[in-house]
Amino acid sequence: MTKCKSTENLTNLPPLGMDSQALIDGFKQYYTYTLGRDKSCSSPHYPYKALAFTLRDRLMERWKNTRYAYEDSDCKRTYYLSLEFLMGRALNNSMLNLGLTDTVQQSFHQMGLELENLIDTEQDAGLGNGGLGRLAACFLDSCATLQLPVKGYGLRYEYGMFKQHIEQGWQVEETDHWLLDGNPWELERPEYTQRIKFGGHTELYHTDKGELRSHWTATRDVLAIPYDNPIPGFKNGTVNTLRLWSAAATDEFDLDEFNSGSYTEAVADKNSAEHITMVLYPNDASENGKVLRLRQQYFLASASLQDVIREWLGSHDDFSNFAEKNCFQLNDTHPTVSIAEFMRLLMDEHNLSWDDAWSITTKTMAYTNHTLLPEALERWSVLLFESLLPRVLEIIYEINARFLKQVSMHWPGNTTRLREMSIIEEGDVPQVRMAYLAIVGSFSVNGVAALHTELLIKGLFQNFYQLWPEKFNNKTNGVTPRRWLAGCNPPLRKLITETIGDKWITDLSQLKKLEGSLKKKAFRDKWLTIRDINKTRLAELVKEKCQVDFDINSLFDVQVKRIHEYKRQLLNILHVIHLYNRIKSGDTKNWANRCVLIGGKAAPGYVMAKLIIKLINNVADIVNNDPDVGKRLKVAFFPNYNVSAMEVICTGTDLSEQISTAGKEASGTGNMKFMMNGALTIGTLDGANIEIREELDGKNFFLFGLTAEEVEQTRSHYNPVQIINDDKDLSNVMEILESGYFNQMEPGLFSPVINAIKDPYDPWMTAADFHSYIKSQKQVANVWKNKARWTTMSIINTLSSGKFSTDRTMQDYNRDIWKLDSIVAYPVK
Repeated sequence: MTKCKSTENLTNLPPLGMDSQALIDGFKQYYTYTLGRDKSCSSPHYPYKALAFTLRDRLMERWKNTRYAYEDSDCKRTYYLSLEFLMGRALNNSMLNLGLTDTVQQSFHQMGLELENLIDTEQDAGLGNGGLGRLAACFLDSCATLQLPVKGYGLRYEYGMFKQHIEQGWQVEETDHWLLDGNPWELERPEYTQRIKFGGHTELYHTDKGELRSHWTATRDVLAIPYDNPIPGFKNGTVNTLRLWSAAATDEFDLDEFNSGSYTEAVADKNSAEHITMVLYPNDASENGKVLRLRQQYFLASASLQDVIREWLGSHDDFSNFAEKNCFQLNDTHPTVSIAEFMRLLMDEHNLSWDDAWSITTKTMAYTNHTLLPEALERWSVLLFESLLPRVLEIIYEINARFLKQVSMHWPGNTTRLREMSIIEEGDVPQVRMAYLAIVGSFSVNGVAALHTELLIKGLFQNFYQLWPEKFNNKTNGVTPRRWLAGCNPPLRKLITETIGDKWITDLSQLKKLEGSLKKKAFRDKWLTIRDINKTRLAELVKEKCQVDFDINSLFDVQVKRIHEYKRQLLNILHVIHLYNRIKSGDTKNWANRCVLIGGKAAPGYVMAKLIIKLINNVADIVNNDPDVGKRLKVAFFPNYNVSAMEVICTGTDLSEQISTAGKEASGTGNMKFMMNGALTIGTLDGANIEIREELDGKNFFLFGLTAEEVEQTRSHYNPVQIINDDKDLSNVMEILESGYFNQMEPGLFSPVINAIKDPYDPWMTAADFHSYIKSQKQVANVWKNKARWTTMSIINTLSSGKFSTDRTMQDYNRDIWKLDSIVAYPVK
């Protein structure tokens, strides 16, 4: 590529104005000249793009200065590798973090335009599925706000997590082409394109020095093209980078084949390459799906590691102090092939010895585990690895052989340990255990909540903990208070700032100062007014999306998250059926009106989860149309739940349902978003619920259910049929469910759900916790009727949420794992 002799004169420009007139001028220029619009244009899409470009210009100045500050200081850096980044919309967040929200609103008022329409025009960035991806997005926001030199690496999926709509109660998936209209925030960087190898075979050869080396040859290569997205810190001049890789063929197509009429064959390689970043999480039930998933994971790892090495060698002669200056954080098991790939790059491409490469690798790799479900830990067949990544598999074999020697030395003659701890799981279909590779190759292994980490070291990873206790640590998750309180809840932001100042936005522990206003009538009255404003906004959204009327005077009872049996949306709907039974039997004394909102997506191949969605919708249809029920109870299933929806939902929720089977949820972060915005939690002692309850001194939290220890103790003698027979309320719920009342035209439809509840091997123990759940829900209803008490508990939840900021989480990661210095970006001048 031809390089310019000097570009300094090209970038030496005066700073852009941050005042209203400068924003108006920039907006009009983009709208008129860049986008070519005129007075006849009525689409909000173009004003949105013009504003995005105007703000991106301001980000660009700070982005460059941040990079220059990092380069000049030669600081240590961390690279955060994640297959998901659920970013949500960027416009509102960019205005907030640039400190331009009020100025932009004023500018648009002057131009006679509605800013809200533009905000709603932006597509949610479809780069993630659920909590894992949203957590990654929160982490990047906090790192930028803390001015930590952290760069995110992910994939630029053409199609995100599917769009969900409901037809006759069933989930229907349709493609989410979130990039259809382009992404005005991103910056393509083709000059940093990387080449990724697949297939082929390895050959041994001797170097000039007589060293035996391996060469990976005859590969089918794919290009990784980077697209950079700005991650602004809060009003501090720092803009970090999220680099997303898009796959492309090395050649667009075979011209000879095309000219001969073989059109499909001519573009086969192009299509095959682009499939890698076409869809987030392809269904891996088929062999083709498995191949694509592994290709995605390796593509991310190899492109990112090559990019880091490229940047390193641009300013350093060798790798002698690489480990002192770099750290890789692997977000869950998806990117853990990075460990073997980094070894390959260091040895095969840069001629380091095994010992030197392994020393660097094990001093720079850190692994975060996000699951307690063994089936969720990535495992790949050896045969698949061999055909797709033969050289990488050779390295994994060698890592495993050396590791097993260590195990054998520690536990001489213990073949059981060797078998249990081997990275290669033997059997009819040998598998590569990616989580084990991550532990062996990392210097840090962390869980994401205190209970989760405790269960990891006592369960899934017990053997490894006994070998390397110093590797394991806990880092309780959080959420960014910029998006999840200051950004999504402007009325509450204003009240808090008027009461205690604005330092809480970057130090959430400051919320404790609200204790001084807890009993002040003026503050409490404003709190209630804000609650009504936010509940009205949520009710309007539910009406628009679900066609169900929610009365804001009712208790808003909400459970929104991925649909999975362990999260127990089923237990929630059983409670709804119980409430319906009470209404039908006239048991409405001391009743508290309730609006139940459930939302979330089920994986396309997850039959039971999709059946639970159908049950929720069928129950909702009966309840909402029964004249005996009226305003006492409303039920809605929220379709296509996403980040933007949650920004409305979490502000208007009264009761947050965090009801997973104890010992199954790693952490959860929805619970934290609801807490920050004043919702009360009903939940089990699971994941971060435990720490939320601790922050509330064991009060202001509706606890129910078995503990994780009790769940395990109960398994051996669990008898759900007996539980049902002994519990009149549950018996009545099961009777109406089994009668077909909710599926009168679909006989037998819910038999699998009924059988699952009655199954003595039900891992989710729905029946076991039902009675405790109903009892706790009655307590909820009683407290709800005491408005003064509920308001106090609501305020206490918000002021106690300081621990659950990702600013605190990132400080913990940095103190114990990354050990980075904060770097102040150069000022714009």
